[in-house]
Amino acid sequence: MNTPTDHFSSLSFHQLQWIQTKLFMMSQYFLRSTKMAVLKSIESMILHLLLIIQSPVFDPKILLIVRLYLPKITQNDQKFPLLVYIHGGGFTIESAFSTYYDSYLHSLAAETNVFVVSVEYRLAPEHMIPVCYDDSWAAMKWVSQHANGEQGTKPWLKTHADFSRVFLSGDSAGANIAHNMMMRASMDEDKLGDGLRLVGMALIQPFFGNHEPDRIWSYCCPENPKSDDPRFNPAVHLNLLSKLVCSKVLICTGGADFIRDRGWTYYEALKKCVWKGQVEIKESEEEEHVFHLINPTCERAKALMKWMGDFFQQSS
Repeated sequence: MNTPTDHFSSLSFHQLQWIQTKLFMMSQYFLRSTKMAVLKSIESMILHLLLIIQSPVFDPKILLIVRLYLPKITQNDQKFPLLVYIHGGGFTIESAFSTYYDSYLHSLAAETNVFVVSVEYRLAPEHMIPVCYDDSWAAMKWVSQHANGEQGTKPWLKTHADFSRVFLSGDSAGANIAHNMMMRASMDEDKLGDGLRLVGMALIQPFFGNHEPDRIWSYCCPENPKSDDPRFNPAVHLNLLSKLVCSKVLICTGGADFIRDRGWTYYEALKKCVWKGQVEIKESEEEEHVFHLINPTCERAKALMKWMGDFFQQSS
């Protein structure tokens, strides 16, 4: 059985450089954003290093990583709906390894009874759009290898993931990426093979565009900073939306969210286009952006968790 030390010693120089850079960024994040003491920051860095070393690598050339979260198993061959989750952060911050997302996805897997694959992708400004989309698609391809009997090597996925019940989800920019992954799969299903059936999407406070210039998008996507880019503003491209391969979409907005209207615009566009699926929108009154990550024990965050659980189980 390989130990973390075995895994660590097998990494290349470039992979070790990547880890060093990632840990430095994490240390700055801890000290700047959460005001932790130095010892607490070092302790967290060590924990993150161990998690990185032990996590599945789906692209060894650039060390792209996923994290896996299993709900409680009561039978050896028990199958669960599979959820591919993509974190938010305006394409520039956060990580699948951050405390917010680690805690949230532990709870999501346990309370909604789904198998979660959490995707780590490279961030701007070091890696501008479309890198986040390409990295996330590489993760989708890695998952599909397990579904199609190819070279997938993770026994957890092969044993416990129900590849006939696959969902995509994310919050904020992660919801944007999740939508774009579904669009990419919809344009050419063969890319993921026949073994993966995409059932639905759950988009939490999605970061889409409107008709006004957006500073975040224009900064992260210099190749096409305009707000009518179909990756950023899908609501103005009804012909593309109508090709969504999934049959159900859940959109969750916050009543006080600064991008609340963009989720509603996306909802109205899905209702208007000729897509034959079912779309539902739920709103957490008076709540701001990603409130469920900041205050996961509040009543409205619990209600959001239940909406997600009902969607995954009823849509399966």
